[in-house]
Amino acid sequence: MSFKTNFLYIAISVLGTCTLFAQNLPLEELDSVTVTSTQRINLPFKKNSRTITIITKADIKNSAAVNVADLLQQVAGVDIRRRGTGGSQADLYIRGGGFDQTLLLIDGIKMDDSQTGHHTMNAALPVEVIERIEIVKGPAARVFGQNAFTGAINIVTKKTVENTVSANIEAGSFGQLNGNVTAGVDLENSSHIVHVGRVTSEGYRFNSDYDNANYFIKSTFNEDKQPIQMIATFMERKFGAQNFYTPPSRGFTEYEETQNSLVAFTTTFKNEKFKISPRMYWRRNQDMFLLRREDPSFFRNFHITNKVGAEANASYSSNLGITGFGLDLASVSINSNNLGNRDRFMATAFLEHRFKLDDGKLDITPGVAMTYFSDFKFNAFPGIDIGYAITNNLRAYGNVGFTYRIPTYTDLFYSDPATAGNPDLEPEEAFAQEIGLKYFSPKFNASIAVFNRDAENLIDYIRPNVNEGIFTATNIREVNTKGLEFDAAYNFKISEFNQTLGFGYSYLDDNIMDQNPELSRYSLNTLRHQFITRLSTQLFKNLRQNIVYKHAERTTGQSYNVWDASLVMKLKQMEFTVTASNIFDADYIEAGFVPMPPSNVLFGLRYTLN
Repeated sequence: MSFKTNFLYIAISVLGTCTLFAQNLPLEELDSVTVTSTQRINLPFKKNSRTITIITKADIKNSAAVNVADLLQQVAGVDIRRRGTGGSQADLYIRGGGFDQTLLLIDGIKMDDSQTGHHTMNAALPVEVIERIEIVKGPAARVFGQNAFTGAINIVTKKTVENTVSANIEAGSFGQLNGNVTAGVDLENSSHIVHVGRVTSEGYRFNSDYDNANYFIKSTFNEDKQPIQMIATFMERKFGAQNFYTPPSRGFTEYEETQNSLVAFTTTFKNEKFKISPRMYWRRNQDMFLLRREDPSFFRNFHITNKVGAEANASYSSNLGITGFGLDLASVSINSNNLGNRDRFMATAFLEHRFKLDDGKLDITPGVAMTYFSDFKFNAFPGIDIGYAITNNLRAYGNVGFTYRIPTYTDLFYSDPATAGNPDLEPEEAFAQEIGLKYFSPKFNASIAVFNRDAENLIDYIRPNVNEGIFTATNIREVNTKGLEFDAAYNFKISEFNQTLGFGYSYLDDNIMDQNPELSRYSLNTLRHQFITRLSTQLFKNLRQNIVYKHAERTTGQSYNVWDASLVMKLKQMEFTVTASNIFDADYIEAGFVPMPPSNVLFGLRYTLN
């Protein structure tokens, strides 16, 4: 499909659609949010020319979700395919891409794992320490570099919790027992946030138990002169992985343990025109997998990946606009009994400039990312964002860009009796475009985005015929993906209390089924239709209730409806919660061979000491 044809399709789609996509945020809150996930040129939410969803801490509280995976499932255009519960394992997809094609960031730090994208959500933080989540949809290679093939998600942590200690305990179905403590302290020249938590369950079916631990520290030193911020995380997951990777007919009792940690130091130097933020970081992931839980010697995979990096992002303001530039250097290594001991050096340079024309109504931001990998060739990936403020409340925008992803070490070198990597793989590449509208008002927020992506060299695991042969990593032929995303939120009052009704819809159409699906491992299961409704109401001073409805229809024909709800009662320093998931006991599968949990409930009690 040609460039001109793609844009004609998008323009017709926009003109032919009368519904809008929106964020579930009041206008005054939108005005105060600066999107930091754009890395170098930070802009107020309303002035950005990309499809970005902001989930605030208020949204998190009203979401009926207890972890980031469950929370992201409530965003149209984001597909979280869980194999386990309690955050044990979940794969992250945006706009029909693969689980290796979405980049997760924590405070702007890239958390990609060179072994496999299955570990992306291992780094997801507990909701108690999250200030907001920024979801960038569409090609983002020129902004973030490697892995932001279909989008990126930036978890922004809280700056402070203001000399408080909060303790939370939860218990519920399947022997769930969760507990955590979050504390904050402001000292004379520093501030600190500490979180310790544990999430456990006996499991909702055979071999689905888990025991997960979360540790988080965020400190700011030298606050009165040149603040230096440190963040340190450690996430440990131990879980039964029944049928995560093999069908029930094989009779294996799979088990997995992962550890994910991050240490980073950041500071910012700035004056009226110039700002630069240097950062150093170390990310580590450890993964141990057993095919037979009771017999570790039968088949065991053990991998340790390390990423040590240094980056600097800068911006300069002049009469010509804002120039953003940056450099990201990283050394990546893996030690594995299956994938071998390997390393690579990565370097990415970024450059972009935001022009403002027509008295500031029109903005044009071209940019480029230039990359080098020691085991892959040099490439440059340009793109451009364009936005126009039609009125103070209505904004039109569009962007085009090239994006890419190099193969993971699993893609290249993995080997077992049913699977083989391929060291001759080429990087995935795509050319993507989108156009959208955004509308903001105190009572009603809305926007729409339509998009198209032409990809080539996508990596899938293919076998020679249906009944025999091993799945081998292969660059499949060109794949076209197009779609539409719509979301809206209406804010109103009953008595003096705020109420919100939000709803979203996403549609995807691709030709992935033309790839001979009987022979493919990962191409199936695109979320073709996704509809989400969120109702958050408060009728009494201390009582708030939330209801979430999710409808999904996949390309395989599977369709399901899931209802979740929560009730929050606040009494002085105490807060009681009841969270009900899958209320009507829907029978469904999000990934592979793993049925999701039946109807379940979780009771919680939180006490905060100021």
